[in-house]
Amino acid sequence: MIFNICSFFGLLAFCSQAIAWTNPIRNPGGSDPFVVYTGGYYYLLSTTWSDVEIARATTVAGLETATKKVVYTTTATSHCCNVWAPEVHYLGGKWYIYYTAGESTDLDGQRLHVLTGGATPWDTYTYSGQLTTEWSIDASVLRFNDYGNYLMFSCFHGVTYQSICLQKLGSDYVSLTGSIYVISQPDQSWEKNGTPVNEGPVALYFGGKTYITYSASYCWTANYCLGTLEWDGSTAPTSASAWTKSSKCVFSSANGNYGTGHNSFFTSPDGSQTWIAYHATTTSTGACDDSRYTMIQLLGTHSDGSPNFGTPVAWTHAYSEPS
Repeated sequence: MIFNICSFFGLLAFCSQAIAWTNPIRNPGGSDPFVVYTGGYYYLLSTTWSDVEIARATTVAGLETATKKVVYTTTATSHCCNVWAPEVHYLGGKWYIYYTAGESTDLDGQRLHVLTGGATPWDTYTYSGQLTTEWSIDASVLRFNDYGNYLMFSCFHGVTYQSICLQKLGSDYVSLTGSIYVISQPDQSWEKNGTPVNEGPVALYFGGKTYITYSASYCWTANYCLGTLEWDGSTAPTSASAWTKSSKCVFSSANGNYGTGHNSFFTSPDGSQTWIAYHATTTSTGACDDSRYTMIQLLGTHSDGSPNFGTPVAWTHAYSEPS
């Protein structure tokens, strides 16, 4: 819902910035949201199950009603279906969409794929190929000044349960090189509800430090939540010992929003704010289906400079547009 206080009082010409919006931003169909702000537009991608779509608007409020544009669909058996978690990233002068897709019969064929775009996220995309040969989902890009770019994702590479893995992203941005490294496994009690899971990794560069947020526990439980990994800043990021895991969930169910997870971050137009987009459901036992909706809220800062995730806001909480 969008509130225009200025219009109500007939003062639109004088206070056009006094516009507020409430969550959710996309409901239904808001699973695995990825939001980026660039060139005067907010772009939103989420899981559609059948194709890759993107929407844009000049305001967060506008995303609520923004038309979705299909940028890729296919009937190819190997990656026609179960299309999940698309993300758009700017690398080497172009935008690339990394996403998960597989077969229609089951989820055993889930692999990572990439589309190549143009100078803006709204440009035409072409299919550039399959990135992984093992079961893998939830691709995202992790950047380092000294170590280059990595693709991080959830996989079973040499481990029993879904874990967070890294592999070097090729200089062409449409291939992977070298070994797969497991940097986090679901070994804590808060990561084992339903079944042990680490998935949905995404980078957060905050307060001069590099973090990875990820989703822990099974999504068909209300205990599905966000945890963090913090890089030590000196050890190669491919080493599990380079990352310190949070001692508990940093963001979990509250205010009628259950199964809060699979998030992304974006900065406000002036760069002064960091916002988090994530999905949740009103189903009190959690859900992995299309009942999940997209929420967007402001990220805070702890006294030590680390990110303060707070709690999922109520649907009645009104925000002004990012500064």
